[in-house]
Amino acid sequence: MKPVDIAPVFFNFEHDFVESLRCIPMIVRYKLDTCGIKLKLQEWVKLTVADKARLANQACYTLAEINKYRLDLITLIQVRCQHRVSELSDVDAAWDVLSQVPDEVQQKALEWECSPLTIQQWLQLNILQRFALVKLSRSGHEGKNFPRAIQEFFS
Repeated sequence: MKPVDIAPVFFNFEHDFVESLRCIPMIVRYKLDTCGIKLKLQEWVKLTVADKARLANQACYTLAEINKYRLDLITLIQVRCQHRVSELSDVDAAWDVLSQVPDEVQQKALEWECSPLTIQQWLQLNILQRFALVKLSRSGHEGKNFPRAIQEFFS
């Protein structure tokens, strides 16, 4: 599915780190998946605040923008970290599937004693919100933000 042009947004559940940008916000994670690059936290912390803000705000939607974002990021990591970026081998874009709520999201909702999402709720979310719920459902993400995201998106 073609990436959708979305405004740079920081979610309320990210508020504890957005000001300092000490963690990678969802808007940047979305763009990383879009351009096929895996950015590790140890690489992110080596970037300047200006670098991080630019990555959050830089367009990454048309093919030309995606390619530019990718090349800019490759150069930035080479300069700041003195090594090549890691490539994503495959992106499971479950947030793009509109016919059903991903099983991993439903499972995480059950784990946090949240009501399972209906297809109507899933469809009312924008792509970045769906992306956030999928990412927060996967291993390696701090689980406490999942119920915060659910509350933010459906309050």
